[in-house]
Amino acid sequence: MQTICLIGKPNVGKSSIFNRLIREKKAIILDTPGITRDRLYGKVKYKGKSFHLIDTGGISLENSQFDHEIIMQAQLAIDEADIILFVVDGLNELNSTDNHIKNMLHKSNKKVIVVVNKLDNEKRKENIYNYYELGFPVVIGVSAEHNLGFEELLNEITKDIKEEEIVEDNSLKFCVIGRPNVGKSSLINALLNENRVIVSDIAGTTRDAIDTKFRYEHQDITVIDTAGMRKKGRIYENIEKYSLIRSLKAIDRSDVCVLVIDASMGIIEHDKHIASYAIDAGKGIVIAVNKWDTINNPDKEISKWKELIKSEFQFIPYANVVFLSAMTKKRMNTLMPEVINAYENNKKEIKTSLLNNIIMEAVSIHEPPSYKGKRLKIYFVSQTGNKPPKITMQVNNKGLVHFSYERYLENQIRNNIDLTGTPIILQFKNKGE
Repeated sequence: MQTICLIGKPNVGKSSIFNRLIREKKAIILDTPGITRDRLYGKVKYKGKSFHLIDTGGISLENSQFDHEIIMQAQLAIDEADIILFVVDGLNELNSTDNHIKNMLHKSNKKVIVVVNKLDNEKRKENIYNYYELGFPVVIGVSAEHNLGFEELLNEITKDIKEEEIVEDNSLKFCVIGRPNVGKSSLINALLNENRVIVSDIAGTTRDAIDTKFRYEHQDITVIDTAGMRKKGRIYENIEKYSLIRSLKAIDRSDVCVLVIDASMGIIEHDKHIASYAIDAGKGIVIAVNKWDTINNPDKEISKWKELIKSEFQFIPYANVVFLSAMTKKRMNTLMPEVINAYENNKKEIKTSLLNNIIMEAVSIHEPPSYKGKRLKIYFVSQTGNKPPKITMQVNNKGLVHFSYERYLENQIRNNIDLTGTPIILQFKNKGE
């Protein structure tokens, strides 16, 4: 899948364009230059074609450490991208920062589309011709605020992208994700050494990722290693967020994600961010605490770590946890059973009668709270999708569904059906919708 990135100076509307393209309000939009500090990622679908989209912080030529880091982020985004959207402000003249970005992009030898934002009337559209002086052949005017020009932009972005082909491959695919230096590659090497029958190594669609096919318990499995990082100087070393786009591409191709945590360093916020991408993508998940050989009194520490993970990863209480050491290979045998369990539950088909019995009993035990004299009624429940399981409930008024009651219903489903290792989606539809 191709990768498109947005580049430009602060306050030209990159985040607004990003939100228009992914059709979500995911980026922070404020009139403060530099508010988008980290790259943001999304997946765009248009007329049967898909691409990854990266938003970057605004490039400034000031000398602060913050601006220096944003330029480094932008350079890596440019390296990862197949097409670059150079966003400029259609209400202002080009300046030295635009020219600096122009020079960066000409050196990249990538396809560049100049996107002139804030062109929301005919007079302003005349300004578009001024931007051909940047030296790029494709210039498109848009207004993110008024949602103008995006069909032309999307047609230009996707004109050379092939429509997605559905490839029938029902074998289990899982990827190993996590920040650098937690032992992702070591874990895969230990796993493949333990399960010695390796079928093949195939270069994946993700740069620097390797798809390795092997057999485990008479089952064909593919593991995707996302650990490789090109080291073009110091800016690529030990900057954990820069490797995220590779992980996202691998997540997209996987059924299950193994989130690796370094037992010697503990849990940090970035571990949770990486886990959230897997959950947002609807993938099964297993948490692997690696470097367990560095822990003193490991049998006693397991219970403490379980409580710590339960506290830090409250948004995925259904994820099973394994404690292992890729270096010593101790407890490596605990990983694959959990990966397979998460995979099976992620694609599980649940009988309609069972779902209705669970929900009706849950309602009889604890009926929905009333709101302004009205109470939620659930008429019928059925599974309407999998990977992950999607459960649809026909109700009298979906506006009466409180988030706490939705969580209660999910817990009742999980209490009666083994769905460990996978998120589930609850959807509420008004009767007859």
